[in-house]
Amino acid sequence: MTDALENLTYEERRFPPSAEFAANANLKEDAYAAAQGDPLAFWAEQAERLDWHTKWDTVLDWSNPPFAKWFVGGRLNASYNCLDRHVAAGLGDRVAYHWEGEPQGESREITYAQLKDEVCQAANALIELGVKTGDRVAIYMPMIPETIVAILACARLGAPHTVVFGGFSADALASRISDCHAEVIITADGGYRRGSASALKPAVDEACDKVGIVRKVIVVRRTGSEVAWHDERDVWWHDLVARQSTEHECEFFDSEHPLYVMYTSGTTGQPKGILHTTGGYLVGCAYTQWGIFDLKPESDVYWCTADVGWVTGHSYMVYGPLANATTSVIYEGTPDSPHKGRWWEVCEKYGVTLFYTAPTAIRTFMRWGDDIPAKYDLSKIRLLGSVGEPINPEAYVWYRTVIGGEQVPVVDTWWQTETGAVMMSPLPGVTAAKPGSAMRSIPGIEVDVVDNDGQSVPDGSGGFLVVKRPWPAMLRTIWGDDDRYVDTYWSRFEGMYFAGDGAKKDEDGDIWILGRVDDVMNVSGHRLSTTEIESALVSHPKVAEAAVVGAKDDTTGQAVCAYVILREVAAPTDAAAGEALIQELRQHVAHEIGAIAKPRQIMLVPELPKTRSGKIMRRLLRDIAEKREVGDVTTLADSSVMDLISTEAKGSTD
Repeated sequence: MTDALENLTYEERRFPPSAEFAANANLKEDAYAAAQGDPLAFWAEQAERLDWHTKWDTVLDWSNPPFAKWFVGGRLNASYNCLDRHVAAGLGDRVAYHWEGEPQGESREITYAQLKDEVCQAANALIELGVKTGDRVAIYMPMIPETIVAILACARLGAPHTVVFGGFSADALASRISDCHAEVIITADGGYRRGSASALKPAVDEACDKVGIVRKVIVVRRTGSEVAWHDERDVWWHDLVARQSTEHECEFFDSEHPLYVMYTSGTTGQPKGILHTTGGYLVGCAYTQWGIFDLKPESDVYWCTADVGWVTGHSYMVYGPLANATTSVIYEGTPDSPHKGRWWEVCEKYGVTLFYTAPTAIRTFMRWGDDIPAKYDLSKIRLLGSVGEPINPEAYVWYRTVIGGEQVPVVDTWWQTETGAVMMSPLPGVTAAKPGSAMRSIPGIEVDVVDNDGQSVPDGSGGFLVVKRPWPAMLRTIWGDDDRYVDTYWSRFEGMYFAGDGAKKDEDGDIWILGRVDDVMNVSGHRLSTTEIESALVSHPKVAEAAVVGAKDDTTGQAVCAYVILREVAAPTDAAAGEALIQELRQHVAHEIGAIAKPRQIMLVPELPKTRSGKIMRRLLRDIAEKREVGDVTTLADSSVMDLISTEAKGSTD
């Protein structure tokens, strides 16, 4: 970093794009004015990136807010837009994906023509199993090409898919299958993670037993491990799909036809099924992937490291890149297997030019040291992206300096499962970016920070992050629960979408995200409900009560910290027994929800801090978890409880 920058605060630092980058950037400064002057005309222009079987009559119907309809009357097919039209345009030989398995030496290259053929075969296979337009299909898969094929085959048929992260437990999978009533599941025997095979089929079998509605399970043979088999229900992918025709004439669906349901944690503990529809969502993904990442599809190699079980994988590993005829990288596994330079090795191998990952990963790489990425040629990288949570300025500067060679723009993107696509980001060819700030709304979006009364706060002040007008990729509702959709997102501020995040404007008017204002934690970019984890803990026979908070963590952004009151008969007899019980409880949460929810720390306490009305004061528990002075306790029914917790808490920090 230059000496001139060393003496400045992070808010004072600026990283403008190079003159060469700015001259060739896809989005220029005038895009802001164009979008602000006529937002609907701007979005109509972005919609022209897609092929429409039938052109829309109306860009936006906002007659029944907050239930938006975009590109009304238009008909299209997401799979056709991601595949067929590119092959018809002569791009069939272009590589769609370089796939790299976690075991070294295992890789595949899939062209657009090959991907189209495989998707058509998978669509025909689903038809053979009786899947029709409107039927829901659950996908519980590792990061392999067949996962992309399965997603696009569902889209081709107009069968909404719900992809469940492969790290989630059987219970979590079952609840999602039940909520959207998916009668077909596509899975694999397992996948590879940290050098060994990890089973998936057993969780599917357990989930099927719980819900009792699944007719068919399609299983990809990935690891070759033995799996239990149900002849009437289970079918091997290679038996079913390989025998199908590579020809399939797709149907074109209404722009508002459901594309997928993505489950995200809610403050009530019951995951919310976020519904995204076809036309507006695809427009949002295609526009933002092209503009925010300055995509040049003829020459760029793009890598979004997200798992497809999360919305980032949907929008920026599948739908956005394929709609733009991008060549992408998919990687199965973790960044430290078989060695800590694995990701940079992949970047060098494929000549990655655009790289998009999470602050959690960046902080991990920082901890491992600069010498690891220094072993690899990363000189082709021309843009870096960050996603999932606010990136701390130190990580931003390291990322730009060590991975970007102090030359490339960093797009620090803010968006959510609910928004479908990026909402705030620096424009890489325009913005003099600040480390740690998402800066401002992208062209076409109107994000603001407001006070308790919904009034825009002045520069230098903080408040609540809102979106002031509808946008094409927005969620349409919560699956099966319109009332919850309205209550959750549109009831706090009249006429505005409330994102649930706090934010501040600096003196320049640029926006800095401060994090959640409710009890949903952001752990490594994954939103987890405190209530859901508390419920898992209390389901253990030795636990009487539990409270969970998210505490700051240098690696994951937030970490799960739990306070547990044991049943009297379960009190450990000594420190060793207490530690063993803590480990047992951590594993119990992992089994009930998934490893991502496993508490970093569990404290066994005699009581919890409660108000006279019985409300647990989680802010005080967060003070303890973050090892700072405990705040105001005057509203507690018994303020001496905090002394007991502080002195008697015993914890595990594994």
